[in-house]
Amino acid sequence: MPDRRTRPRYRAQMTALDNALPGEPGPITVPLERFRPGIPADTWPAGLPDVGVLRRNDVFAVADAWRAGQSTARQLTLAVLLWGFGGTSYGPHRTRRILAADPEGLRLEAALAPLRDRLDVDDLRAVYVSMRRGQPQHVRGLGPAFFTKLIYFAGYRRSAGGVQPLILDKRVASRLPADAGPARRRDGGWPSSEWVTYLRWAAEQAGRATFGDEPERVEMALFSNEWTAG
Repeated sequence: MPDRRTRPRYRAQMTALDNALPGEPGPITVPLERFRPGIPADTWPAGLPDVGVLRRNDVFAVADAWRAGQSTARQLTLAVLLWGFGGTSYGPHRTRRILAADPEGLRLEAALAPLRDRLDVDDLRAVYVSMRRGQPQHVRGLGPAFFTKLIYFAGYRRSAGGVQPLILDKRVASRLPADAGPARRRDGGWPSSEWVTYLRWAAEQAGRATFGDEPERVEMALFSNEWTAG
């Protein structure tokens, strides 16, 4: 049994297990005490677990609040960054730098606002393009590996089927098969066309019984190195 000092973390881990999405890899442990300094209190998302164990559903809860106008784009971005960086040594510094690059969250809000509605693939591509370097809504420090995480949490519609926004980072790209398009040949900086090709492929793969018509489960399988050709 856990001792008194570790009991809160143990309970959080058990709660995280109950909160897992089908096919989701293990929960992300985040050293919140290293992230908090330098981040304004009003940027911290309400309701986020305070013991540093995060599941995707914890971030989706912030995304739901953002769509309802009860959370800000900066709060959603912070939740995504906490989940994405986890326990990496550079996570707190990069998080503060990204948030400082858009202190009012105006560019983040403008980029993500279309995702309050269900978008078709062309609209998803437009959101992706708007967040790339050199575009009006680009936020310094947010490249495709992280802004696709933002787009995923802000725009994914579970049980809706079809082409859905998904995470594309170095790890996922390295495990894509040839028929998923050329994104596998890069470790970053993917053109929007390569992201869209990957989304279309994942939507097709989601039709397999293994993935239950959820494209996100294809991405999870790639991330965990559990995807196999059907």
